[in-house]
Amino acid sequence: MIEIRFHGRGGQGAVTAANILVMAAYKVGLWGQAFPFFGAERRGAPVKAFARLSKSRVRVRSMIRHPDVVVVLDPKLPEIVDVYSGIKDGGTVVMNTPGKFKGPKGLRYYLVNATKIALDHGLVLAGWPLVNTAILGALARAIDLPIEAVKKAITEYLGPKVGPKNAEAAEQAFREVVIVE
Repeated sequence: MIEIRFHGRGGQGAVTAANILVMAAYKVGLWGQAFPFFGAERRGAPVKAFARLSKSRVRVRSMIRHPDVVVVLDPKLPEIVDVYSGIKDGGTVVMNTPGKFKGPKGLRYYLVNATKIALDHGLVLAGWPLVNTAILGALARAIDLPIEAVKKAITEYLGPKVGPKNAEAAEQAFREVVIVE
C-alpha cells in the first residue's frame, strides 16, 4: 500500500486531487481511498487531504501520519507547516516550485512548476491558479501511475468543458518534472 498526504491551501484543489488520484488508480486495477482533513475551511488556509492506493482492498480508515509520499501544492507552505512531518525514510516529495528547491536530505524530490503550467493553460479561478491537476501529472510520474489513466480520470471527474485543459496540464507536468535525489 502507498500512503499519500497532500498539503495545499483552501481553493487549490488538494481534496479534488486526492479524489482524482483514486479514480485514476481504479482505472489501472488498484484499490483506493481518498479523504480530506477539515480544519479552517476557507480560501487560502492550509489544508490536508489523503489518499491510499493498494493492490488489495483498503481497510484502514485512520488519518495518514507516516506517508510514503508528500505532495505540496503551494511552495510557501513548508515555511509555515511541517509538510515533512512523519514522512517515511527514503520517502518521496512532489513539490510545486518555481525553481530550485532544497528540502531535508534522505528524500526523493519530484519538482515541477505547477503554477506556471496552470497559468499557461488558463486554469485560474477567482484569481488563483488551480495547480492540482498539474501536480497530479508530477505525482503520476513519482508513483509510476500511467499518465493516460490520470488524464482520463481528470476529464471524467471535471467534465468535458474544463477536463481536457486540465488533462493537458497534467501531461505537461508529467513530462517536465525534475527528479532530485
